[in-house]
Amino acid sequence: MNLSYEVRVQGIRTQKGVQRDTHTARWVVGGKRFGKSFRTKALAESFRSELLIAERRGVAFDMESGLPEPMARKLSAQSWLTLAMDFADSKWPHSAAKHRASIADALATLTPALLTSERGRPAPDELRAALYGWAFNKGRRDTEEMPADVARIIKWATENTADVTALSDSGLVRKALDRAALRLDGSGAVAANTINRRRGIFYGALKYAVEMNLIPSHPFERVSWKAPKTDGSIDRRTVVNVVTAGKLIEASGELAPHLKAFYGAMYYSALRPEETLHLTPANYSRPVDETGWGWLNLTGATVGMNAAWNDGTDYYEDRALKHRAKQTSRRVPVPPALALLLDEHIDRYQVPATGRLFVTRTGTNPGRPVSTSTYTRIWRRTREKVLTPAQVDSPLAKVPYQLRHACVSLWLNAGVPPTQVAEWAGHSLHVLLKVYAKCIDGEEEKARIRISEFLKGNGNSEDNIR
Repeated sequence: MNLSYEVRVQGIRTQKGVQRDTHTARWVVGGKRFGKSFRTKALAESFRSELLIAERRGVAFDMESGLPEPMARKLSAQSWLTLAMDFADSKWPHSAAKHRASIADALATLTPALLTSERGRPAPDELRAALYGWAFNKGRRDTEEMPADVARIIKWATENTADVTALSDSGLVRKALDRAALRLDGSGAVAANTINRRRGIFYGALKYAVEMNLIPSHPFERVSWKAPKTDGSIDRRTVVNVVTAGKLIEASGELAPHLKAFYGAMYYSALRPEETLHLTPANYSRPVDETGWGWLNLTGATVGMNAAWNDGTDYYEDRALKHRAKQTSRRVPVPPALALLLDEHIDRYQVPATGRLFVTRTGTNPGRPVSTSTYTRIWRRTREKVLTPAQVDSPLAKVPYQLRHACVSLWLNAGVPPTQVAEWAGHSLHVLLKVYAKCIDGEEEKARIRISEFLKGNGNSEDNIR
């Protein structure tokens, strides 16, 4: 918006007509003349008075429309849904499939809080399906014909969400943030990480509105709402011990032999599931003998994703290691127990050097990376096979990812320096100690022993008194 403070409001010009007179309010902004006609002189004078008030208050005028900045902004106002769709579309080409889905989830969750009318409102599940599945999915809108009922819902939502300019109201922004902290049905609080992610996306959408000159400043500057705090640490109840981990991995091989080494890689080398799915024999340096250690050279990750968010190409995508630049690799040790599992897997399935280690072995599309639903389903059955009913109901190794937590905890408890553990696990040292501090067994006992020894001996020495 090109603004100017050089404003001169002129008098009303009346032009005689055959049936009625026309009354025109005239003014000049930055040397450019403007006029607006009215049927009655009273209306023209009223409009002229608004211009005079803005001029006297030192309000900037828009060079394009000639109107005072607040009036010009209101004239070009967009509904929240239009802005949100434009924002999601702008992020689509540069975002990974998982991030696209996260943007859609956040915007679809927040939008109901910004509705201005209940008249004709669709059912909550229908509204969310239309917003999440279509309004915020550029790939789908570009390639598929939108069903009539979905188009009707999106049209209604566009006409019945608040104007972007209304988001200068702190109460409305806080209402949307409060909605971000709830589950889809509006009950209970979601995880702190989910709240923070939704808040960040909402912040980005409003920042986009500022960039598009739809609002003068970011509304968050006037809102004191704070996201729930989280320490981010691992619940030690989820960490499985060595014996139980071995039983779980062995049982998984009975249920799904092609996934035994998959779970083993997460437990013995702390791999993330997506890093394990990316492995090929070329990434694996075998040990020279049965009691030796090997190495894994991690070069990327294969992330499962709904094809609807992946340009319709497939249900997974390859990307760089987490929080790492492309072409960056990470070296991780392979203990003898995992080396045995990997060797058996490669030999049994005759995996070529460039082939993925963990792919589907049956079905209509063999050779594709194992889906998230498959390895989580097998893991549920494995837990039921090995654990007691009480343990099955507990958080213990609830999901395969917690095998990685157990490995990192094992390394720390074994006395491996945290700097080395952080390098192997692909963490920063700060994150490692923050996340796994509560899972380091024995440290409290060691601390108590040191304090007791100090109090019995050194604590009474003359050196300490001085």
